Amino acid sequence: MKPRLVFVHGIGGPRDPAAERDEWLRAVAAGAGPAGHSAHVSALTGGWAADARFAYYGDLFRTAGAQGGAATGPQADEDDDLLAALLLEAVDERLADHAADLPAAETAALRHARTRLAPPGGAQGAGAPARRVVNAVTSLLAVPGLRAVGGWLSARTTVGMLGQVARYLNRAESDGTTTLDRRIRTRVADCLDPDGPNIVVAHSLGTVVALETLHEHPADIALFVTLGSPLGIRGAVHPRVRPHPLATPATVGRWLNFWDRDDLVAARPVLEDFTRPNAGAVLPHSRRVDSDGAWVHPATKYLAQPAVAGPLVEALTTLAER
Repeated sequence: MKPRLVFVHGIGGPRDPAAERDEWLRAVAAGAGPAGHSAHVSALTGGWAADARFAYYGDLFRTAGAQGGAATGPQADEDDDLLAALLLEAVDERLADHAADLPAAETAALRHARTRLAPPGGAQGAGAPARRVVNAVTSLLAVPGLRAVGGWLSARTTVGMLGQVARYLNRAESDGTTTLDRRIRTRVADCLDPDGPNIVVAHSLGTVVALETLHEHPADIALFVTLGSPLGIRGAVHPRVRPHPLATPATVGRWLNFWDRDDLVAARPVLEDFTRPNAGAVLPHSRRVDSDGAWVHPATKYLAQPAVAGPLVEALTTLAER
């Protein structure tokens, strides 16, 4: 039996799950060679190394709610408020942690974005908070290193994608039976092997989704890998994660967390500083990686890192040999 490998994506537009699965596997293979696992490259790209599944839920953001589409009215305002808070905290964390070595253009853009998110004297006027978020993202996209956020073409489109985080965490948009966040977790749970063991690799918003899903799932999770996680954003994300306080799911045997210094999403990235262990004393083990290029957040950038691909291939090999 091949071990079950489940990929959980983050925010973004429509995806082809099979194509995404193959792309993520190719990224792991790219990192496997430099990590000393060249013999496993063909097995990864050929699909022999694992029963790999891509837990796709992006379509649910297009059909959320009983009437379809995104929330409107008071719920939309609540989502925009949460997104503004998330962006403000991420900007503040980056300015505080890297103020001494940020390029001048990025520092200026971050400060401009902060002013737009939190206007002096609280002046906001009509159209807030949605207008504040779009204006702030416009400032952020002016920086070469942040311009390619997910490859989106405009600030408004980018805001729509980033807003998926708020829509998940606000746990609304019922289809008449279940809320959006519950429907998303069901998609992930359906990809897990109920008899285990599983390896779960989650990225960005997917780290929140996967963590909550694993707390509800009884099967063995031999390895949990989180990439570019926003779980540490203390005001907008951390207190909204369920269950709270943040804890390692009971069935997780090992948790590796990776973050890039230039990843704006992974604010407050050392998750073990504020995560409770499970009964097996398992805590996240956080490690910084450094990617090249203008935008370091994509999952494939992380997966191609030898520090990420190496332990992932080793875990797959160990499970296959059982």
